[in-house]
Amino acid sequence: MKKVILSLMLVASVLTACKGEKKEKVEVKEAVKVETNIAELNNVDLAASVLNWKGTKPGGAHNGTVALKSGGLLIEKGALKGGEFVIDMNTITNLDMKGSKGAENIVGHLKNEDFFEVAVYPVSKFVITNVENANGKLSVTGNLNIKDVTKSVTIPASLSVVEGVSIFKSEAFNINRADFNIKYKSKSFFKDLKDKFVDDLVEMSFEVKTKA
Repeated sequence: MKKVILSLMLVASVLTACKGEKKEKVEVKEAVKVETNIAELNNVDLAASVLNWKGTKPGGAHNGTVALKSGGLLIEKGALKGGEFVIDMNTITNLDMKGSKGAENIVGHLKNEDFFEVAVYPVSKFVITNVENANGKLSVTGNLNIKDVTKSVTIPASLSVVEGVSIFKSEAFNINRADFNIKYKSKSFFKDLKDKFVDDLVEMSFEVKTKA
């Protein structure tokens, strides 16, 4: 009987561990020191590169883009070795309500102190610190800076070449805005919001192309 009980306890422990492996957001760690100044490469096609975003709340969602201000990709023998993308927060757009007053209101709200406080923090930045390649799938670790917070995150991505243009493209990944001290209607900071909250998880994806 004791053996049966111990076996059941072992199975329960394994199932609990497996359940805990499912992640809804990328893990954040302390930023990593970067020695190489990738920004000096300045080889990113800014007009063709973009950061996509999507935010959700009960009963709705909004999505849009943010343009890059500058950037560099370090590629050696067809392999991604590093990169730096400076994100121009003044270029935030809303696409799901494009052309409407609602879109203007959303963009204005995202730029003010409730969210990204663009007047104080006009740029964000992603600096690649490590790249691992497993069967053509990249696991890219980098320092993500938003406002006055910098954290190390790891995101899934790929690198391809089309007609001499290198294309770095991440899969969609989620960050927790609370990790970057963005508090507006966040359940991480306020406990009595009921259904008046804005989700902490923000979906992002990069598409960065080099100059031809």
